[in-house]
Amino acid sequence: MTGPLAGKIALVTGAARGIGRATALKLASSGCDIVANYYNSHGETESLCGEIRAMGRSAIAVQGSVGMPDSVDEMFAEVRKHFDRIDIVVSNAASGVLKPAMEMRLKHWRWCMETNAFALNLLAQGAAPLMTQGGRIVALSSLGAYRAIPSYGFIGASKAALEALARTLAQELGPKGIRVNVVNAGVVDTDALKHFPNRDQLLSEFSERTPAGPVLTPQDVANAIYLLCLPEAEMINGHTLFVDGGFAISG
Repeated sequence: MTGPLAGKIALVTGAARGIGRATALKLASSGCDIVANYYNSHGETESLCGEIRAMGRSAIAVQGSVGMPDSVDEMFAEVRKHFDRIDIVVSNAASGVLKPAMEMRLKHWRWCMETNAFALNLLAQGAAPLMTQGGRIVALSSLGAYRAIPSYGFIGASKAALEALARTLAQELGPKGIRVNVVNAGVVDTDALKHFPNRDQLLSEFSERTPAGPVLTPQDVANAIYLLCLPEAEMINGHTLFVDGGFAISG
């Protein structure tokens, strides 16, 4: 199979659905073999791997919780059974608690920070030794890193921390040929958004204030991740790329 990323091996966390699934399929269609990480969604992830194998690429499903060091170690041990290196890591898996900040407790803070920010560091530590030919690490952030969104305070803080950490990792890993960047996505109507009590309001406001159009899809975000993985993006490092149709510039 040919393609701009032919022969590359990509690990995508939270690959079962939404942005993760779209990203895995996009990278596979561009020539990558895929390691599809999941936490609970085994059946959906195996279905994804079947689609990727039908393209003529290799794909394995690997269970793991990205915020837990032992689990991430086990995940990379499983990767080593199938591949001798990793070229691309997409840190997409996320979780959190949707409550006003005044109702939050320490356990909620730890949950958000460990799953959304600390996970990026664990993935970088696990992947860097396997990136023997250099590589790309792309983390997923959200508008909550910059804007106050009701009941999103701790998740937003964890995403802001993720972006700061990505800049440090870009500096530390750059000399090894590893580029670390962030894609900050606008409001995407995924399964995760269904948990928001103000889902309809978020979608409506995004539609009204987005210059490029009312709908942002998982495929739009996957396309941006793909761009950062291309050889032409070699000198993009430590950058946060907004994919929101211009929502963030609209006041």
